[in-house]
Amino acid sequence: MTKVLDIRNVETFYGAIMALRGVSLEVKEGEIVTILGANGAGKTTLMKTISGLMDPEKGTVEFNGENIVGKQPDHIVRKGLAHVPEGREVFPYLTIEENLKMGAYCRGGDIRDDIALVYEYFPILKERRNQSAGFLSGGQQQMLAIGRGLMAKPKLMLLDEPSLGLSPLLTQEIFAIIKRLNAEQKVTMLLVEQNANVALHTAHQGYVLEMGRIVMAGSCEELRKSDDIQEFYLGRQEETQRGQKRWKRRKTWR
Repeated sequence: MTKVLDIRNVETFYGAIMALRGVSLEVKEGEIVTILGANGAGKTTLMKTISGLMDPEKGTVEFNGENIVGKQPDHIVRKGLAHVPEGREVFPYLTIEENLKMGAYCRGGDIRDDIALVYEYFPILKERRNQSAGFLSGGQQQMLAIGRGLMAKPKLMLLDEPSLGLSPLLTQEIFAIIKRLNAEQKVTMLLVEQNANVALHTAHQGYVLEMGRIVMAGSCEELRKSDDIQEFYLGRQEETQRGQKRWKRRKTWR
């Protein structure tokens, strides 16, 4: 399969703090790839570095064969990369339909068919299309954020914590739609997600990010079978917090 995204030896800083330490990963066409990691591991920094919201000090980010380091975010969007950010960041005072139109701001031509496609996947948005986005529930805002990303007709969609703040039922619904979009619309996706169980049952390939470094990679089937993943991410709920604290202290894998 063709590589859509190829990241090599990326280092990104927040001031004097190195947030990404020589990160390398790839995403192939048609895949869903997930990145797992505890809070503070650098996952959101990585997404912002890919989409041009932050510039790395070192390394390359190749999207469809072009090194996009230093390119403006609007240039990257026009190339076919859409970023659905953590926290959704919808425009609360615009209507749902106006939010969707904003997702197509880099495109020309008729977008009515694209809006209709979004409504096909998210019928609740069609029902409320003339309401202000600020009145939507958290789950509906997440649907709108994904729909807005789709309006860019992306070759690669970055999804940063799509289940954040959602109930288990809404999380299942959102991830079912993510899988459908990948299968039916052939949208390649890079997914950051705290809910390791749902992420590893949705994606094809996965990476584990620890303190700014990739420490493990493989197919999601392989990762689910890993003792370390079982211990630190797929264990019982009451052990999760303790496990993630221990995870941060670890320097090497068993």
